[in-house]
Amino acid sequence: MGRRILLFILTNILVITTITIVFTVLRMAGVDISTYTAGGGINYLALFIISAVIGFSGSFISLALSRFMAKKMMGVRVIDPGNSTGAERELVEKVHRLSRSAGLMHMPEVGIYNSREVNAFATGPSKKRSLVAVSTGLLNSMDDDAVEGVLAHEVAHVSNGDMVTMTLLQGVVNTFVVFFARIAAAIVSRFVQNDAMRVFVHFGAIIVFQILFSILGSIAVMGFSRYREYHADRGGADLAGKDKMTHALRALQAHVNKVDNSQTSMQTLKINNKSSMAMLFSSHPPLEERIKRLQER
Repeated sequence: MGRRILLFILTNILVITTITIVFTVLRMAGVDISTYTAGGGINYLALFIISAVIGFSGSFISLALSRFMAKKMMGVRVIDPGNSTGAERELVEKVHRLSRSAGLMHMPEVGIYNSREVNAFATGPSKKRSLVAVSTGLLNSMDDDAVEGVLAHEVAHVSNGDMVTMTLLQGVVNTFVVFFARIAAAIVSRFVQNDAMRVFVHFGAIIVFQILFSILGSIAVMGFSRYREYHADRGGADLAGKDKMTHALRALQAHVNKVDNSQTSMQTLKINNKSSMAMLFSSHPPLEERIKRLQER
């Protein structure tokens, strides 16, 4: 899965921001679809319900778009299993064999994207509609055992249902983001004396606080993402063998500098994420730590 989380979060922020704007504009126009204020106060139960509707809508829409967005942003060419030959056929057969070993009833789509980086990712809204993609750099640089280890890691993400799990977590985070953003906006707008200006300040404050709290909330999402990477390493070891999984991680470590930074928004989709961001905002633990934990297993 590497972890597609940054794309997921960015899409999610855009979606919940769009929903928020629509809700707010309708309320300003007198279409009362989200009443949570009365008599100058806040109905916290109503606000929480509205926040949950907005929050989970954002995360599930992001999930539904995940495979499509990954293909478009990465330029993934999906391999037709019935019309492939040579190395492409071998790649598809490896993914399908690992998928059957993982107990998947529906085989993931298998794709290749053109990049010198040595990397791979998995994504999709469900086990039935998943995608496993590898870079040309990985195929050209790694031996068969290392490639199998990488693929096993990605198939483990699909088998574990990590995208759905992350969606539920993101939905909870979104709910609290929307909830506290509106409370903060209400507090700020009380300092504005002009009634007309207060409406616009409240609207602007909601957007600003929502984006700010979304960024802070991503710390929790990224932390869980790092945990799921360790879990996928263990799953990959079960599917391909501990030696191949360890070999794959060491091979990635040897190619850590060969990362294509032209698609920075996609770095968290990938098994090998070398990020300049602080660890709190990193979707992947250090490769050294992943190798150590796998060896201690």
